Amino acid sequence: MTAQVYKWIGTRPKRPDGADKVTGRARFGADFNMPGQLIGRVLRSPHPHAVIKSIDTSAAAALPGVRAVVTAADFPEQENLIVPAGEMQVNLRDVTRTIMAREKVLYEGHPVAAVAAASEAIAKQALALIKVEYALLPHVIDVEEAMKDGAPILHDHIRTDGVQPVPTKPSNIAKRIENLKGDVAKGFAEAEVVIERKYTTAPVHQAYIEPHACLASAAEDGQVSVWTTTQGHFQVRGFCSRLLQIETSQIRVTPSEIGGGFGGKTVVYLEPVAIRLSQKSGKPVKMVMTREEVFRASGPAPGGAMTVKIGAKKDGRIVAADITIALQAGAFPGSPIGPACWCSMACYDVDNIRVVGFDVVSNRPKVAAYRAPGAPISSFAVESTIDILAQELGMDPIDLRLKNAAMKGTKTHYGPVFDRIGLVECLEAAKNSAHYKSPVKPGHARGIAAGFWFNVGADSSAAAHVGEDGTVTVISGNPDIGGSRASLALMAAEELGVDYDKVRAVIADTHSIGFNFVTGGSRVTFATGMAVVNATKDAIKELRVRAAKIWGVDPEGVVWEGGKARPAGHNVGEFEPLTLAQIAAQAGKTGGPINGHAQLNAQGAGPGFGVHIADVRVDAETGHVVIDRYTAVQDVGTAIHPSYVEGQLQGGAVQGIGWALNEEYIYNAKGHLDNAGFLDYRIPVASDLPMIETILVEVPNPHHPYGVRGVGEVPIVPPLATIANAVARACGTRMTSLPISPPRLSAALDAAPKLAAE
Repeated sequence: MTAQVYKWIGTRPKRPDGADKVTGRARFGADFNMPGQLIGRVLRSPHPHAVIKSIDTSAAAALPGVRAVVTAADFPEQENLIVPAGEMQVNLRDVTRTIMAREKVLYEGHPVAAVAAASEAIAKQALALIKVEYALLPHVIDVEEAMKDGAPILHDHIRTDGVQPVPTKPSNIAKRIENLKGDVAKGFAEAEVVIERKYTTAPVHQAYIEPHACLASAAEDGQVSVWTTTQGHFQVRGFCSRLLQIETSQIRVTPSEIGGGFGGKTVVYLEPVAIRLSQKSGKPVKMVMTREEVFRASGPAPGGAMTVKIGAKKDGRIVAADITIALQAGAFPGSPIGPACWCSMACYDVDNIRVVGFDVVSNRPKVAAYRAPGAPISSFAVESTIDILAQELGMDPIDLRLKNAAMKGTKTHYGPVFDRIGLVECLEAAKNSAHYKSPVKPGHARGIAAGFWFNVGADSSAAAHVGEDGTVTVISGNPDIGGSRASLALMAAEELGVDYDKVRAVIADTHSIGFNFVTGGSRVTFATGMAVVNATKDAIKELRVRAAKIWGVDPEGVVWEGGKARPAGHNVGEFEPLTLAQIAAQAGKTGGPINGHAQLNAQGAGPGFGVHIADVRVDAETGHVVIDRYTAVQDVGTAIHPSYVEGQLQGGAVQGIGWALNEEYIYNAKGHLDNAGFLDYRIPVASDLPMIETILVEVPNPHHPYGVRGVGEVPIVPPLATIANAVARACGTRMTSLPISPPRLSAALDAAPKLAAE
């Protein structure tokens, strides 16, 4: 329950985008068109690793109906500069090589050229006419293979960062990081029980239903307009500005509705190419990826290889942890190895921790963020080991976690000290839940796991405009993925003291509102929400000034309460309160339009914790895992719109279940992706799942006016280990590699008696 009673916050009004989406009126990326537009298509490498010896585009350019052709030569070289890309970091030098290969191709699907033509058919015909001469090179796909001496080297300039002395030879290991707390050797010397295991996970895709799509129009005067499906249109503007050397004021980016992103739409793939094609052709250019292109050439989450060693006393107190994590970055450095390391042991108050991480390149697409990037991978390994420890000690797995749970004052292994957090409350809520208290059905087993995401703040701008009829428009610059329009409007209505249906939240293009960082990292309701609250306060300040003018008093003699301006101090009783609509109706006589504005770099994002419970049964004949019951518990700070919050928990759980049981990129010996489509890349469907139960724990974040903590990242962190732990208890076989697909589990079950006999 919320600690404070609000009028609107915590209610469940209808979603503002619902009607348009169910009736088909909502416009997604591929729904934008302009008269005279051309169709842009990309030629992609059929090889995982090869030098580009030459590209001949002359025949394609001469084809009737082709208006423009571009290659890497049409994009200026970029400096060696690390810049933010959503929740991750990228190098501009690498970004320009991601949108168009230069010296060599680094993965199957790597763009090498693009055309703009009068029709889709002509564009495809033109691609077939482009002649590319390749010199094939050996490739490497697996993260551990890429780390070995003698592995094919992707980049001659990479020397492992974070190693002393600085290496003299190139390596696929782009970076080594280390987090250290206490004395790990001393901790293990005190341990009475030590568990050590190795784990691996496969790369998985965000599997958003809407593919990448954009429409770009470059005018004769240099102005560029872009309509695109994105999690951050200011980020699109920034990248296009840098990559094409166009001033940001010349680029106007309008976001469409978004058919899923989950971190995968915080980067650019098509937009710079579409702009350059439009500039060369003088026509608008529309580009839409096919589903196969999305899989082969956009950024999945990385796969990983982890070793976890945990030492504890016999009473369950963990005294030491030593963890090594290696993540695949794909073709260019920049996996979420930092967050993976930070989140690995963040749930636990342990005195002695060492976490070492490696960022490793291989011949795959450059990875992108995927909902708490890195955290599900490292948490799978740690939470599986914690479960083994609980079994070894004969302890209830929740009790073991409660004994070691992080709380206010806990210093993390990566530096910060936690303020008020709700992990203990989540564990207690899980233990006291109807699910956990219910008996486990015969033939079933129960697994639990915890998860963490730190959440972020960053830059946000907002405005609140009072209409002449007394309604209010709240303007922000963050695409709405998980219900932010409703959440922002609810906070504005609460602040103003007016009805929710009098507030309309809209998302502005890059010319119509100040800079906003991407929709990612669970930041929008927290950070942009704070900006909206401040903009609303600014508007209220102006409303008080206008009321004072109407009454002929000083502004200090006016307060704003219950959606009205009321006389204060010695003015009490002198005037009748004025509603927002009454003040707005006289705005022209009291100073003109009434608006509020705010901009900030939000600090104090509240860390989020969750605990998941799953009951499963395993078909020993086939290795098929059936989930009978699933509950997600999470500290959500304050649930601004509980229905949206529950949806976030359910959606994250489903994606994590898919990651645990079925999803993976499958490459063959030639370095080609064998399952680039939903027919072969198996995501969960409704028949695979029970109803996902949710329990909202509300421990308000003290650094937000309404106690908001981000909720979108945490739900995907616990499911991998939750399912793995349940499966291990169900069949007695611990699966340390994901996914736990039927063929893999069946093979492991068949091998178990042989191993026991040996």
